[in-house]
Amino acid sequence: MRIAQQHYENFPTASRLIRRKLRPAVAAIYAFARAADDMADEGDAPANKRLKQIDAWESLLERCADGQVDHPVFLALGDAINAFHLPVESLHDLLIAFRMDVSIHSYATRDELMFYCKHSANPVGRLMLALHGITDAKAQHYSDALCTALQLTNFWQDLKRDIPNGRCYLTQEWLEKAGFSSEDVIHGELSSEQLRPALEEAYAVTWELFQEGAKILPLLPFRLRLQIAATLHGGMAILQATTQLEDPLNKRPALSSGHWYRLAGSILVTALRPSRPLSMEIV
Repeated sequence: MRIAQQHYENFPTASRLIRRKLRPAVAAIYAFARAADDMADEGDAPANKRLKQIDAWESLLERCADGQVDHPVFLALGDAINAFHLPVESLHDLLIAFRMDVSIHSYATRDELMFYCKHSANPVGRLMLALHGITDAKAQHYSDALCTALQLTNFWQDLKRDIPNGRCYLTQEWLEKAGFSSEDVIHGELSSEQLRPALEEAYAVTWELFQEGAKILPLLPFRLRLQIAATLHGGMAILQATTQLEDPLNKRPALSSGHWYRLAGSILVTALRPSRPLSMEIV
C-alpha cells in the first residue's frame, strides 16, 4: 500500500468510494503498474536494459498467483488475483504498453494509437470491473471506450510535456491533413495554429469515445457508478478545457477547485440518471 500512496496520478487507489475490502487489491495493481511504468520511463538506463527489467517483472507476475515469489508487490498482487479472479492477461497487457513506451514514440494511424491504448489504459478498467465481479462483455466494451478516452485526454492535455520529451501521440494520418509529420512536431517546428486540424480530429475522436464509454453507467452498481460518473465528468471537463486553449503546445489546462465543485451536481445527476444524454462540460 505504501508504494501506491507515494504517487498521486489518476488511478483510483485512494477513492473513498471503493469498498474497503477492495482497496488492498487496487493498491497492489497500482504498485505493479507504477513500478513497471517507472522502468519504462524514468532514469537514464538504455532501452535494452529497461526491456530486460520489464521482462523480469513479467516473470514475477507469471509466478505470483502460485505463491512462488517473496516480492512484496507480487505477494499482494497474487492474493488479489486469487481472491477476485482477476484477468491476468490484463496485467500482461499493461507490460506490452510499457515495452511500447521504451521504443515507440509516435503513431502512424488511429488504429495504432488505439492498439497502444488497448494495452496502456483499457486493462485498468477491466481489472476494476473484475474486482467488482462484473464480467459482462458489453460492460467491458464500454469500459474500454471510457479508458481510451481518458488516456487520449491525458495525451492532449500533456502536449507541452510530451513533445519536448520526444513523444507525439497525434497520429501521422491526422497530421498529414495539415501537411505535417510527427517528426515536424517532435522537432518543435510547428505552432498550435498549424496543428489545429490534427488537434480538432483528436478532440473529436476522444469525445466520441467518452459518449460510448458513458453507456457503461447503467450496468454498474450505484457506488461504482458514482465513482465512474466522477471520472467521466472530470475527464470530459479536462478535454473541454484543453479544446479551449489557444496554444495547447505551450499551455496545460487545469481545473480549479471551483470547477470541480460545479461538476458535483452533474456527477450526482449522471449517477442517478445514468441513461441521460451527455453534453460537453462547461468549465
